[in-house]
Amino acid sequence: MEHLKALIRDVPDFPLPGILFRDVTPLLRHPRGLADVVDAFAARYRGREVNAVVGIESRGFLFGAPLAVALGVGFVPVRKPGKLPADRISQSYALEYGTNRLEIHRDALLPGESVVVVDDLLATGGTANAAAWLVRALGAHVVELAFVVELAFLRGRERLGDDPVHSLITY
Repeated sequence: MEHLKALIRDVPDFPLPGILFRDVTPLLRHPRGLADVVDAFAARYRGREVNAVVGIESRGFLFGAPLAVALGVGFVPVRKPGKLPADRISQSYALEYGTNRLEIHRDALLPGESVVVVDDLLATGGTANAAAWLVRALGAHVVELAFVVELAFLRGRERLGDDPVHSLITY
């Protein structure tokens, strides 16, 4: 996956001073790079029991939706507050630079379903942990939390409990 690492741009001091942001937008613009990400995830989950792909707003949508298509399953968005129109549940989480909440439609997943949760980046684990909590609150099972990039020095993987984690690129 080193060829994908070359497609990720470092942006210093974004969104706050002292933070080095790993920007996946150049990877998204590169047709082969984007296809390689989706293909790598699809190869990992094809043949396993996966009923849906859950994508975390917003960059998780960009990788999760094509993965759902590749696996032939549905896509479920997990969104920030005020974006989902129907009955929903929510969970708070901490970022490395603040706090926020995530929401999911109450009818998005059925009890017993198995899902892969996808996002672009694992940092401190707060966002992914909240998304996994929402999945479990609906009675579904997290097969794995999948990330394009993992910032290992922030130890987010350790904060995700027993949920399996898979990252394509680690810094």
